[in-house]
Amino acid sequence: MASSSSYTSPCAACKVLRRKCIPGCIFAPYFPPEDPQKFANVHKIFGASNVTKLLNELLPHQREDAVNSLAYEAEARVRDPVYGCVGAISFLQKQVERLQKEVDSANSDLIQYACNEIQSSLPAPPGVNSVHPMGPTRQRHEGGGFYQTPSSFQFPYSTLPWNEDNSGGGGGGNN
Repeated sequence: MASSSSYTSPCAACKVLRRKCIPGCIFAPYFPPEDPQKFANVHKIFGASNVTKLLNELLPHQREDAVNSLAYEAEARVRDPVYGCVGAISFLQKQVERLQKEVDSANSDLIQYACNEIQSSLPAPPGVNSVHPMGPTRQRHEGGGFYQTPSSFQFPYSTLPWNEDNSGGGGGGNN
C-alpha cells in the first residue's frame, strides 16, 4: 500500500478522461486538478487527441498561451455554439463604436461650448450685431433663422427650395 504523502492528484485532463496521470503528462501543467471544467470544455469542442497533437507541435513556451486560447474559445463555443468568440468580439466592437460616438459627441459639445465662451468674452466689432445662437437669449431675426444675409445680397433663385411657400416662417434668408 502506497503512503498518502506520495500520492498526487491527477490533472483535470486525466480525471475527465479517466486515465492514470503519468509524470510527463502534457496536460498536467495547463489543466490543474482544481479546474476540471476547463479541460471538459476544451475536450468537448476540440477533442483530447487534437489538443495533444497541437501541444506536441508547439514549443514549450508557447503552450500556455495556446491552452488559454483554446480554453477561451471552448468556453465561448459552449455559451454560444454558433458564433463563439466572434460573437463576443462583434459585441465588443459595436460597444466600442457606440462609445466612440458618445466621446465624439461630448468633444463636439465641449468645443462648441468653449467657442461660445470665447466668443461671448470678446467684444463685438463695431457695426456687427452679435448673435449668440447657443446663448440663453435666442433671438429670431428678419430672415427667420439665426443666419442673416446682408440686405444687398440677392439669391440667384426667386424661391428657395426649403422655403417655396414664401410664408416667411423658418429657413434661410429671403431676398
